[in-house]
Amino acid sequence: MALSGVEIFKMLPKTNCKKCGHPTCLAFAMKLAQRQVSIDACPDVSEEAKKILGEAAAPPIRPIVLGVGDKAVKMGEETVLFRHDKKFLNPPAFALEIKDTETDDDISSKVSAVLDSEVERVGQKLRIDAIFVENTSKDAAKFEAVVKAISAKAPDIPLILSTTDPVAAEAGIKVVADKKPILYGANDSNAEEMANIAKKYKVTLGVYAKGLEALSALTEKIKGLGVEDMVIDSGARRAKEIIEDNTQIRRAATKKSFKPLGYPVINFMQRDNPMLEALMASLGVTKYSSIIVLSNIEKWKNLALFALRQNIYTDPQVPMQVEQKIYKIGEPKPESPLLITTNFSLTYFIVLGEVENSKVPCRLAVMDTEGLSVLTSWAAGKFTASKIAQFIKESGIENEISHRELIIPGYVAILSGSIEEKLPGWKVTVGPREANGIPVFLRSKVQ
Repeated sequence: MALSGVEIFKMLPKTNCKKCGHPTCLAFAMKLAQRQVSIDACPDVSEEAKKILGEAAAPPIRPIVLGVGDKAVKMGEETVLFRHDKKFLNPPAFALEIKDTETDDDISSKVSAVLDSEVERVGQKLRIDAIFVENTSKDAAKFEAVVKAISAKAPDIPLILSTTDPVAAEAGIKVVADKKPILYGANDSNAEEMANIAKKYKVTLGVYAKGLEALSALTEKIKGLGVEDMVIDSGARRAKEIIEDNTQIRRAATKKSFKPLGYPVINFMQRDNPMLEALMASLGVTKYSSIIVLSNIEKWKNLALFALRQNIYTDPQVPMQVEQKIYKIGEPKPESPLLITTNFSLTYFIVLGEVENSKVPCRLAVMDTEGLSVLTSWAAGKFTASKIAQFIKESGIENEISHRELIIPGYVAILSGSIEEKLPGWKVTVGPREANGIPVFLRSKVQ
């Protein structure tokens, strides 16, 4: 069970030495209770207390890393049941299923689709994260060959290998063990053999049991065999079952500190109907999946799921924002237009995209409004004439341009006169209200 700050304080040295960076041991204990610091920050705590407090401070859902390098996926480590309580930390991984019975051309095509799935949205690169290789053939040699072929074509893409046959499991894992795959397929009948393979090759084990009681017993059994890193599957396949099981797993882990269910969850959302599959995957994104397995990755589906995942896994208490500065778009000259907007990420990237579409080199002044959009920041008094004028003066942009014209968003046209009063010698031009009007507007300016 999670310990309170007072319970933790009783196990600390109580010297108030400040070596941990906090003014008192009680202050440190309170931070430790909130899982905001590590017990390692206290140099004088006893080994016995360190063990107890280390376990208490550990996240209720064990952190797992799938893959290596830049495309490795971190999962687990969640601490709350509801996003607004704090935030969700590690977005679920989308994995495309490939069966080892598929033709070489189909396999190659699917791997290419994964490699080509990356898109950029609001400054983040989003992609299909992993490939789920299914040992449908029940043939160890076939499975090994397919795993080897996929790994060769996509060496950086994390892999999840699925089989209940320990012989096939070892045949596949030994080929890619250094890439930290997940071995999925441990159940009550093969637990010992699969656990031994996971320990031998130091990989995460995917554990399956029908129902939460059976799953809890199985994770305890496998942990007793020496495997710490697991992802779990309760056998839920229908939407209602997935909601119920995933919620109970998250609640048990975060609210009750129930360790047997304190692992990332893998859900299988494959459906013949692409729209239904997208809806099932959306359910996984919002309801606690750590790995979502898909049968197809059409671009429209990817974009919808990427956007949903990105929105759910942002901090609801901190608006997404970009740095305040003057951004150069294209290769602007001294006479090129100067626009201004706020530093809300979505606003910035939408405006950026439309300016790029215009093919007109520009300078875009992005002003810090604490991550608020144009209208919201104006209403909140953060995007005002005096603040805009101050930003322009302090930016040094007057030394880079040969004109004195500032283009403001159409939604704050009311500010034009006031800005001209605050910026003597400047002309303020009202731009489009909507970003999609920017290309035509800019092209008309340079004609």
